Amino acid sequence: YPYDTEYNRMPISWKMVLCVDRIFRYRLAAQCNCIVTFSDAEKIFGQRTVCISNGVDFDETPLAQHLPSTDGSIHFLAVAEIHYWHGFDRAVHGMGQYLQKYPDAPIVFDIVGPNFNHDADVIKKVISQYPNLEKHVFLHGPKHGEELTAFFNKADICIASLARHRSGITKIKTLKNREYAVRGLPFVYSEIDEDFEKMPYVMKAPADETPLDIEALLRFKSHCTIDPKSIRESIRHLDWTVQMKRVLDEL
Repeated sequence: YPYDTEYNRMPISWKMVLCVDRIFRYRLAAQCNCIVTFSDAEKIFGQRTVCISNGVDFDETPLAQHLPSTDGSIHFLAVAEIHYWHGFDRAVHGMGQYLQKYPDAPIVFDIVGPNFNHDADVIKKVISQYPNLEKHVFLHGPKHGEELTAFFNKADICIASLARHRSGITKIKTLKNREYAVRGLPFVYSEIDEDFEKMPYVMKAPADETPLDIEALLRFKSHCTIDPKSIRESIRHLDWTVQMKRVLDEL
C-alpha cells in the first residue's frame, strides 16, 4: 500500500479487478477491526491500521552456504517475479556499461523467477544492446527448494528493488530485502526500508533512472566484512512469530 499505481502497466483484465477493488474497498475496510500494513499509514480506506514489518520464516529459510566460484567470478543474484518496479533493467544497463570498460571482468548477474511478461522482455532488450552481455546476464525462470538454494549459495551480493519510485512508492518493507538478509547475504536497494537503512550489509542506490553503479557495488562488496550468520541474526525480530504477536496484542 499504496498499490493503485502498480496497475498502470497491467493488462486490462487486471485493471478491471482494480476497478472492483476501488468500488468496494471502503465498505470492506469498515467491516474490519483494523488493517495490518507494512507502511506507516495511520489509516487506510478510513480504517485504523496496525503497522508491522514484513516478516520471514526462519525455520523454512536456510542460511546461504557461500561457495566461491571455481573461475573467480562475482555473482549478483536477483530473485523475483519480474516487474518494472524491480528496476533490474538498471542493473543490466550498469553491467553493460561496466563490461564496456572492463570487457574481461568476471561478473555474472543471475535473475531467478518467472520472466514471461513485458517487463522481462524489456530486460532482454537491454541485454541485446550491449556486446556479449548475454554471456554475463541470465534469466533462469522460476526455481524452488534446493535449486533455489543453490543460487543463493553461489551469490556474492543480491539485487533487490531498484525502481519502486516508478510506482510512486518511497517507503516500503519488501519481502525481498528480508529474504536476502535471512539468507545471510548483503544486498542493494533504492527505496526507504526503515528496517535496513543503517545496516552495514546494505548498499543504497539512488531512486532514479541511472544505471546501477557496478564499480561502487563491487567496492561495497569488497569492504563488507560482516559474516552471513550475523546478517541473519540482525533481523531476528522480523520473524513472523514476532511480527504477528504485535497484531494479536493489538486485537
